[in-house]
Order: sequence, then C-alpha cells, then structure tokens
Amino acid sequence: MGVKNLWDILESCKKTLPLHHLQNKRVCIDLSCWIVQLQNVNKSHCAMKEKLYLRGLFHRVRALIALNCSVIFVTDGAIPAIKSSTYRRRLNLGNVLTQDEAVIKPSSIRRNTGSDFSRMIKEAKVLGNALGIPCLDGIEEGEAQCALLNSESFCDGCFTSDSDAFLFGARTVYRDMCLGDGGYLVCYEMDDIERKLGLGRNSLIALAVILGGDYSEGVYGIGRESACQIVKSIGDKAVLQWIASEGFSLVKKKKGSKKQTEDDKCNGKENAAEHKNPDGSKCPAQMKSQVLQVLDAYLRPKCHSADSNSVQRILALYPYSRSQLQHICSETFGWPPEKTDEYILPKIAERELRRFANLRSTASQLGVQLPLNEMPIKCPLSQIVKPRKVQGVDCFEVSWEEMDGLETSIVPADLVERACPERILEFQERRAQGKKRNNARSRPRKLEKTQLLGQIDQKLQDLLLEIDRETSTTNDATSLCRSVPEDDDDIAQIQVVDPGKQSQYTWNSNYVKKGDDFTYGITSFQESNISQVSSEDEVIDLTSPPPLQHASKRLEGNVQCIDLVELSDSDNDMFSPEHTRRARELRMFIAGIKNTC
Repeated sequence: MGVKNLWDILESCKKTLPLHHLQNKRVCIDLSCWIVQLQNVNKSHCAMKEKLYLRGLFHRVRALIALNCSVIFVTDGAIPAIKSSTYRRRLNLGNVLTQDEAVIKPSSIRRNTGSDFSRMIKEAKVLGNALGIPCLDGIEEGEAQCALLNSESFCDGCFTSDSDAFLFGARTVYRDMCLGDGGYLVCYEMDDIERKLGLGRNSLIALAVILGGDYSEGVYGIGRESACQIVKSIGDKAVLQWIASEGFSLVKKKKGSKKQTEDDKCNGKENAAEHKNPDGSKCPAQMKSQVLQVLDAYLRPKCHSADSNSVQRILALYPYSRSQLQHICSETFGWPPEKTDEYILPKIAERELRRFANLRSTASQLGVQLPLNEMPIKCPLSQIVKPRKVQGVDCFEVSWEEMDGLETSIVPADLVERACPERILEFQERRAQGKKRNNARSRPRKLEKTQLLGQIDQKLQDLLLEIDRETSTTNDATSLCRSVPEDDDDIAQIQVVDPGKQSQYTWNSNYVKKGDDFTYGITSFQESNISQVSSEDEVIDLTSPPPLQHASKRLEGNVQCIDLVELSDSDNDMFSPEHTRRARELRMFIAGIKNTC
C-alpha cells in the first residue's frame, strides 16, 4: 500500500512513457507487486488453475528482453516489526482478534512459505531463472531493497506499486506497465516531485507520519491538502526534526476538532489532545517513540548493502536456458517446444542485436571505426529478407546467424540501421539487381504474340514447301509465300502458284483466342485466278494431322475451288517416309505451340 493518498498527491507528476523508453536500461522489479497486479486481472478459480498470472509475467519479461532491458527480481523478506500490527490487521480484516493475538508484542514476522502467494512467488522465480533473470531475496521490504539499488545507481528505475519506495530513497518509480497499443509505462520521477510540488524525501516521510501508512495510523482529522501545507511551510530540511521533537503534538492540537476540545474541557481534560489519540490509547511518550521508529524505518531500512555479495551477484549477466524454459512452459501452460521458441527466440535475437549495436556505438564514440567483418563479435544478423510495416513502424524481416530454432523474425528498421547499416546496403543492391533481371525478362504482350506468329508462319512455310517438293507431280510449279500485313495479327497466309495455268492455291492459317488459350487452324486449299480474291475460308483444326485427300475442281462463280477427297490406305502408301516424317514434325510443332500458349 505505502502511504495513504500519496499517489493522489503525486498525480501531477505522473508521466506516461512508451515502452521503448526502457531499452538498454536496467530495472529492478518488486516481484510481489507484479504478482498482485497480474493476479487482480482475473481472480477466478479458472485463472488460478491456468496460472494466468505466470503467463502475464512471462509476456512482460519477454517484452523487456527484446529491448535489451536487464531485469532483476526482488522479493520480500521478513515483515518488519513496526509493520507487524498492520500485517495482522490485514490478515484478520473483518475478523475479531483473539486474546493471544492481541497481547503479542510486535516483532519481525517470518512469512508463511506455505501460502498460495508464497507458492506463486516461487513459480515466478523459477520462470525468471530459466529466462536468465537473477533474483535478490530482500531482508525485509522488497520496495526498500529496490529503492536502495536505484539510489546507488545499480539500476535506472524500479517497478513497484508501493508509494513508500520514494520514502526509502528511490529516484525513478514505474508504477504500472501495459503491453497493449505498442506498450507504455506509468512513471514518476523524484526530480519532478521536488520541482513541481516542492516535496523532498524528508517531506514525504513527514507526510507518511501525518497521513498514515504501513508503519503508522497517522493523525486523526488531517487530510492530504492540510498535511501538504504544514510540511511545505516547515521545509524539507527541518521537517523531520520538527516532527521528531514537538511537531506531532502541535499538529494534533491545531487540527483537533472543536467539539472534541469542548468535550474535554467539560470533563476537566483540557490537555487531553496532548495525552492520547482520538481513541485514548496512547500517551505522548508512546507516540513520540512510535514516530521515531517510523522515521528510522524509512531512513535506515534493513537491506543488502551496495557492496554485499548478494548485490554484486545480481549485477552479472545470465544466459537463458532453452531446455529449462521449454520444460516449464510445457508443464505450466501446456505449450509444445515450438510454441515456446516462437515466443522467446525472436526476443532473444533482438536483444543480441541491440547489444551489438551498443558495441558499435561505443567503438564509434571512442573513434574506432571498424568494418562489419572486422568486429570482435560477429554480427548476429545474417541478411535482410524484405521490408515490413508493424503498427505503422518501419521494420525488416531478417535472418539470423547461429540462432538455433529461429530462421527469421521482424526487427525495427532503426535498430538495423544502428547495428549493421552494411546489411541494408547489401539488401538494396540485391533488390536493384533483381528489378533489372525482371525488367529484362518482361516483354509486352503484343510483341510476344507478333514474334510467335512470325515463328509459326516461318515454320509452316518451311515444312509445307518441303512436303510439296517431295509430293508434287508438277515439276514447273513455283511456290510463292507471303504473310498478311503486320497490323493483322490473326491470319498468316501461304500461297502456291502454278504459272502455267495462271492459278493460285491458297492455304490460310487462322489465330483464334479463346479465353487465355490460343488456337491455330489452317484453311482448305482454294484455286482461283491470280487476279481474283479467295472465297470464305473454312477453319481446320490441326491438333490431328490433316487427312490426305484427292482434289477435284469445280467452278463457283469466278473462283475455281478444289474439292478434296479422302485417300484410301493404298493411296497413302504413295508417300515417301520422308513425307511422313515431315508431316509428323508439323503436327508435333503445332501441338507444341498449343501447349506453350
């Protein structure tokens, strides 16, 4: 809980920061506060059974890992003696204390290691160990240990929802963390509190004495605004001495209710306000002793010192255990190893890339400019696959070097720019070369069709002329071939002319488009005077060889046409094997054209 109403007093100093504010920082986490926050999201029995609090902790930590944010778990130790009455009151909220519990002298209380909450803390520590997160078990208050690490600059801030972290000396407190909408933090800075509110650490401790909190019940009848006015009027440097000597009794005398004072006078107790609390339980000597205990608890909390082995141990970097993490996630969440890798490996890879970027940045600041291949540590990024956009942020999909179980993942583009700009240049060069190759392969559709028709026309001419030379009985017949004009892509024409008879034999080939397919047909022979135009053509499918036929002539108007008659098997024997081969080649060529189109 901390100090009553202190978060409300500090509301004007609250800042909402993006999650990437924590990149390359070190933070300590009051693990008890995080577990309480995650447990309060869903208090149902199903949530406890499925360990949603532990799953939430896993996702919070992996988000910090991706930012190369070093994390330290801090847990509570024994309950301070001065807090024992508050602790017992919370445990028995709504219940009547027994006589034995009422006469127990306040002393340090060992926490119940068998409780459900203690079990949840143990599970969180095991998960953190698998992720490479060290844990520091506090002597007493966890937020006090976090504050000491922050005040001694062993970490850049501490995560806790207990407002008395400032009273223990913390400079930066992150009250809450959200992963949605890109992620953000709720942050309070002691510098802002001192500048905007005029309240230093001593003033906050004085507010705790007046308003009450974990260590005291406070002064009856004084609200937060009155308390702030009193503390500010005295000043941060002198307020604790004033509170320790006479301020507490004076505050009570000034702010006591008029009705209470009149009642005391009527009963002959004019100085009653100086001798007891509103409930009449304590004399001034006892109250002064309690105030001194409160001041001492905040100014000199029981914590591991900055030079202790426990503190030095948690400052080292620890690797994560892939096999242990897979086992924990399988037992706790029912995840297969592949799903665990999918969650954590991209974050581990991004953390390694940030560390590499920090190394290059440090070398650059020292005036050392080393090429990528000469760095003492190998760049974890192999190459850029393609650019991406994630929630409006420019990113790259990249492949990794020596990252077992991970082939590609997505990282911010600015991180790649800082870590290895050479990889971006390589990617841009590959993409430019690929575009050139694509442009060289691409052709306009019109040009492709024209070239194809030209090839067909030439092949048909060559094959038909060879067949005609082998089978023709007229030696003086001359073959003349032409094609239709270039602007007509649908017809190719072959003409055979007999100069002696002044006759022209025409064989037209038609191009027909059906959907996405192209069909080619060849019309029947027609005989006419050279000066005449041929009659309407008949399209013959060339998927099968045209039948060998005899021709008989008839006159239709001014055009002399050839009627074709099928040959018998005996007539087919007249053609040479070469003729048969050429005909087969023609059929195969036309079938091949159909397949390619």
